[in-house]
Amino acid sequence: MKIYTRTGDQGQTGLYSGRRVSKADPRVEAYGTVDELNACLGLLRDHLEPLDPDRTRVRAQLLVQQQLLFALGAALADDREGLAYRVPDNAAAELESHVDGMDAELPKMTHFILPGGSKSVSFAHLARTVCRRAERRTVEVAQVDPAVIVYLNRLSDYLFVLSRYLGKVEGVEEVRWNP
Repeated sequence: MKIYTRTGDQGQTGLYSGRRVSKADPRVEAYGTVDELNACLGLLRDHLEPLDPDRTRVRAQLLVQQQLLFALGAALADDREGLAYRVPDNAAAELESHVDGMDAELPKMTHFILPGGSKSVSFAHLARTVCRRAERRTVEVAQVDPAVIVYLNRLSDYLFVLSRYLGKVEGVEEVRWNP
């Protein structure tokens, strides 16, 4: 199979139904942003020390999310009514469980914090912001399973708490935002 097909050379791409749409179509923008988010999670995962038990657990969690995001991107590319991939019923609840577990080990938040402090903390924040954009782009697409929006919203929450948790694990001090 060749990588290049030349079918997109005029600024159009094909959805699973075979329908051709502009590469600027909201659906294409949504699944492209989900793909970008998946790449951000891979980058974050690659910057976590695999021998540390805390980070090994997080690496496994991120890999699960990457699998879900890949399938979610495919679902967004599928405009056939009722045939697209659906987010597993427990996806958001599983993220909430991870958030609650990490949050229990963190100091109470009393202020806004600025992104940064270490590579992994920064990559977690970058992934969070891309996740928020993926959520916004997905909301623009008609006929999307509402569970997709819930999942992306919860994933961004997870990534925020993960950034704080990684900072704690790495001994990185949070930088307060001073208005």
